[in-house]
Amino acid sequence: MAQAARALWIVAPEQVDLRPVAVEPGPGDVVIETLYTGISRGTERLVFQGRVPESEHATMRAPLQEGAFPAPVKYGYCAVGRVSTGDRAGQVVFVLHPHQTRFACPAQMAVPVPNGVPPARAVLAANMETALNILWDAQVAPGDRVAVIGAGTVGALVGYLAARVPGTDVTLIDRDGARAALAEAFGCRFAQPEAAQGDADVVIHASASAAGLGTAIGIAGVEARVVEASWYGSGETPVALGGAFHQRRLQIISSQVGRIPASHAARWDYRRRMEVALRLLVDPVLDRLISGETRFDDLPRDYAGILAAAGTLCHRVRYGA
Repeated sequence: MAQAARALWIVAPEQVDLRPVAVEPGPGDVVIETLYTGISRGTERLVFQGRVPESEHATMRAPLQEGAFPAPVKYGYCAVGRVSTGDRAGQVVFVLHPHQTRFACPAQMAVPVPNGVPPARAVLAANMETALNILWDAQVAPGDRVAVIGAGTVGALVGYLAARVPGTDVTLIDRDGARAALAEAFGCRFAQPEAAQGDADVVIHASASAAGLGTAIGIAGVEARVVEASWYGSGETPVALGGAFHQRRLQIISSQVGRIPASHAARWDYRRRMEVALRLLVDPVLDRLISGETRFDDLPRDYAGILAAAGTLCHRVRYGA
């Protein structure tokens, strides 16, 4: 039997609304009452602004998205809720689902949140999964000097993971000096771009800016790996390939969470990667990445401001009282 729910829709570029939806579970589905969702600022801002290139409309679809780019579209992928049906009733799970009060999904897509990870923190799972994939692409090794440019949610999580590889010296680089405290809490050094030290073994760029990419290339050591983890949407981004780029024999590697790197693909699937990402959220220090919280009913009023605010990391949406 269909159940009523409400969902956030981008009805036109830079316009959102809450719309009623019918939840109609199929065979093998579970119904989930949403507790929290997370706003992934970088990607959701591009979708909100209608900046998903037509060539990427298929590849940028969220797993349980409805509608189509540019609009109207129901988009998002950071949902935590409680199963309300079947033998898993009461279980808290993470699902790659848009912002919606209640929804149905195939049971295998509802990944249990481990004991010790609060549901309110589990909204970071998709970002942690991305960071894990980036670390695989970066091939960070013990003792490496690692620079991460862009201390947003994903960049900070990459720094957090890299700092836990034995012997690494990890620096988070960001224009916002207020991110220094976050870097320290995550076990990293901090620098603003003009003070960033060179000769890094691995550089991970996550600022989605041409200036940040230029800094990444500028501080990479000889034969170092530069991992481009940003997604720019439509438009062109200049890349600084002059200067010492060729003399240093630098590598620029793209990283995208939609594919598991070849180094892991023979043994890993998406479910295993997500389970590991959730387990990695056990550390309470990661709560520092939740930069604010909004009631679901207030999203139409607040959504644009959340996406526009430079200080936003992961903004949590609360459902219910």
